[in-house]
Amino acid sequence: MKTNDSFQSLTDEELVAQIVKTQNTMLFGVLYDRYGDTVYNKCYNFVKTEDEAEDLVQDIFLKLFMKLGNYKGTAKFSTWLYAFTYNFCVNYVTRDTARKMDRASVSVEDYDHLLIETDDYSLFQLQVDKLRKALDIINPDDKMLLLLKYQDDLSIKDLANVLELGESAVKMRLKRAKARIVELCNEKV
Repeated sequence: MKTNDSFQSLTDEELVAQIVKTQNTMLFGVLYDRYGDTVYNKCYNFVKTEDEAEDLVQDIFLKLFMKLGNYKGTAKFSTWLYAFTYNFCVNYVTRDTARKMDRASVSVEDYDHLLIETDDYSLFQLQVDKLRKALDIINPDDKMLLLLKYQDDLSIKDLANVLELGESAVKMRLKRAKARIVELCNEKV
C-alpha cells in the first residue's frame, strides 16, 4: 500500500476513487487537507459565525465520506464538492427559519454610518455591504446559485451538470436570482 505522501500527488478524482474503493480514512484526510479551508469559507458565508461554520465543516465532511460513492465524475471533483457544500448549507439555513428571519431584519445602527461624510472607498464599501445583506436575505437556493457562478466561477454547463438541470433552466434561475439581488440592493436593505 502506498504511503500518505504518495497519495498527495494523486488528482482529486484518483484520490476519490481510492477512497471509495478502500474506505481508507487516512486517504480521506488528504482530501480534507486539500479542501477543509475552502469548505469552511463557504460555510462561513452562510452562517457568519466561526463556531457554526466549523460545525458545518465537520458535518459536511462526515456526510461527504458517506456519499463519496455518489460522485460520478461528470464535473471536476472540486465543482461537485462546492455544490455539495452549498446544498448542505442551504438545507441547514432553510431548516433554521427563526435565524433566517432575524437575518432579514436590519437594525437602525446599521445606518449610522450614513450620517457622516464618506469618501469613495466608503461609498464602495456601502455597496459591498448592501450586496452582502441582500445575499443574506434572498432564498438560500438563489444564493447558492449566485455564489457558485460568481464566486466559484462555474460555467453554465458546469452548473447544469452539478445541479442536474438543463442549461436554459440554469440561465433562467440565474436571471431571476440576479434580478432579486438588484431589487434588494435598490431597496433600503
